[in-house]
Amino acid sequence: MKTNVGTVDRAARALLGLLLIAWALFDGPLWAWIGLIPLATALVGFCPLYRLLGFSSAPSRKLRSRSRRSSGRL
Repeated sequence: MKTNVGTVDRAARALLGLLLIAWALFDGPLWAWIGLIPLATALVGFCPLYRLLGFSSAPSRKLRSRSRRSSGRL
């Protein structure tokens, strides 16, 4: 399972998930427990829907390997 959720996307999902769960805990509607889904996808860094759609918000491996190589140079 490759990561397909980028850093900003993960932060947004975690925040949304936590807000929905908090709402559900404090007399919110039952459907607010759906916040568990974005929270879980943020924690594992993988979204099955993104995979089905062929989308990824994570940086590509080529970009990551280039930035690692160039970071050691002055």
